[in-house]
Amino acid sequence: MAYKILSKKELCPNQYEITIDAPYVVRNAKAGQFIIFRAEEDGERVPLTIADVDKEKGILTLVFMAVGYTTKKLATLEVGDELVDIVGPLGKPTHIENYGTVVCVAGGYGAAPCYLIAKAFKDAGNKVYMIMGARTKELIFWQDKMKDACSELFITTDDGSLGIKGFGTTVLQDIMNREKVDYTIAVGPMPMMRAVAEMTRDKGIKTEASMNPIMVDGTGMCGACRLTVGGKTKFACVDGPDFDAHQIDFDEVINRTRIYKDEERKRCESCNLLKQG
Repeated sequence: MAYKILSKKELCPNQYEITIDAPYVVRNAKAGQFIIFRAEEDGERVPLTIADVDKEKGILTLVFMAVGYTTKKLATLEVGDELVDIVGPLGKPTHIENYGTVVCVAGGYGAAPCYLIAKAFKDAGNKVYMIMGARTKELIFWQDKMKDACSELFITTDDGSLGIKGFGTTVLQDIMNREKVDYTIAVGPMPMMRAVAEMTRDKGIKTEASMNPIMVDGTGMCGACRLTVGGKTKFACVDGPDFDAHQIDFDEVINRTRIYKDEERKRCESCNLLKQG
């Protein structure tokens, strides 16, 4: 089956949004799930979290950063080109229920998967706060979509170029200081997700973190996304990607994210893709 690229745009430096004709993939897709794609016949299989779906039109939206060989290769494709294959939806969906007040904390690229998550919680009757954080305003995207998906949107930038100067955790603390928060989910860089977990731990707020950044094969066969949750071994791709953030061994996870950096660099250098970010 052909998976044709219907649209492509660069949302911010080195970060892209593409829509793909994939009716069988989006039919049963839910918030928090992911797909696996191949950009070329002899290419590796790479997981990406589903950013949005249009089930009526059969359109899948993906947002990705061109950081490794395959995502840099994907960034070179244009409208009309086709992906070799897509498998999904995979992974366990984010558990959605009416908790009361929900806070979604998205850092950098984590804003894209948080869109469907926030929308699902809002549709379930929750009051949903969305916190989008990035280093600078050029890295903030989907502001209008996010406003529609939540009850109130907060934007933070490290340099203060847009929204509140500082980190998303500062806004989270302000929200917790003024009202009762019933559930928090963090999606983005590991240090940010760990910080969110530590902030909510003593307050007893149910908190989950998405471990999609450490997935490689996406089927549980490679073992690269192995992590320890509550003293037990789990796999992000088949047991998650969402886990109880208070039970995750973040030191182990952060070390795991560094495993393939040298190999990625060598692969990009050999294929002249290093200059693309």
